[in-house]
Amino acid sequence: MKITEVRVRLVNEKNERLKAFCTMTLDNEFVIRDIKVIEGSQGLFVAMPSRKVTDRCPKCRAKNYVPAKYCNECGERLKGGRFEEAASLGDKLHTDIAHPINKECRARVQEAILAAYRAELQRSRNAAQSPSTEASTAAREAEHESGEDTGDEL
Repeated sequence: MKITEVRVRLVNEKNERLKAFCTMTLDNEFVIRDIKVIEGSQGLFVAMPSRKVTDRCPKCRAKNYVPAKYCNECGERLKGGRFEEAASLGDKLHTDIAHPINKECRARVQEAILAAYRAELQRSRNAAQSPSTEASTAAREAEHESGEDTGDEL
C-alpha cells in the first residue's frame, strides 16, 4: 500500500485542539476522508474517521446516540444508565470507520499526514506574509516604471 496523496484543510480556530481535516489517497485508487490532526497533551496526533455509537429505541427501533435520554423518532424515554452501562463494558461513544491494523501502518499514515499538515501550515504562513509584501513591491515597481508619484500627500 502506498500513500499517493494527502490533502490538508487547516482549521483556523484559536484555542482549538482540532488543527486540520485531511484526505488520504492510497495507490491512486482508494480515498479516506475526514482524518483529523489534533493537538493532544503529548503533541500532534492523527485521528481516523469515526462515527458515534448508537443503539435502538425499544419502542420504535429507531437509532439513537448512546447518551440520549429520549428517542429522536418517537420521543419515548430511553432506559437510564445506557451511557454508564456502555462505558462500564469498555464500549466507546465513537468507533473508527477506517483505521490501520498494525502499528507500522499507523506510523506510516501518521508520518505522511503530519508531514503534509506541517507543509500546508508553512504554505499558509508564507501566503499570509507574502501578499502585502508582493503588492507593495509591485506598486512601487509600477510607480517607478511610469514615473508617477502615487504616494499620499500630507
